[in-house]
Amino acid sequence: MKYIETEISGLWIIEPEVFTDARGYFMETYKKESFEQQIAPVNFIQDNESKSSYGVFRGLHYQEDDTAQAKLVRVIDGKVWDVAVDVRKNSPAFGKYYAVELSSENKRQFFISRGFAHGFLVLSETAVFSYKVDNHYSPSTERTLNCFDPDIAIQFPIDKSLLKLSEKDRFGKPLKELF
Repeated sequence: MKYIETEISGLWIIEPEVFTDARGYFMETYKKESFEQQIAPVNFIQDNESKSSYGVFRGLHYQEDDTAQAKLVRVIDGKVWDVAVDVRKNSPAFGKYYAVELSSENKRQFFISRGFAHGFLVLSETAVFSYKVDNHYSPSTERTLNCFDPDIAIQFPIDKSLLKLSEKDRFGKPLKELF
């Protein structure tokens, strides 16, 4: 696996080695020893999966304090534009975002450490999205950051009018109200 640290500390792109032949392909998607050697020790406790259609944007979600979650995300089928916003109050990158395209074609993964709001936009007809987390879901400490917050100024790869948001995501709060 190739581990690529982004310009925002705590965010990593992981490119697995893919072995392809006439039968198809094989790849390791996670190997604890190499992951921890390259990035940090993380105790993933749960795997989640969702399926969404074109234009669906899920996020920007995070959990506060001791319930924060680190995530290792990937796309099993389709293509998404994945985005993480730094919400670590003392970080030099506070309020900045990083985005990466993940797809079943490029097989990239994105590691998002604790302290980031996370979301993804489906760019294909449908996408199956998979992610590992290192903490349980905590509805009482979950927060939703508004993806249209002008202070963050996310530049979406499709027209914002095409985004399909849940009620919760549509009414996410701006960064200034959350911090």
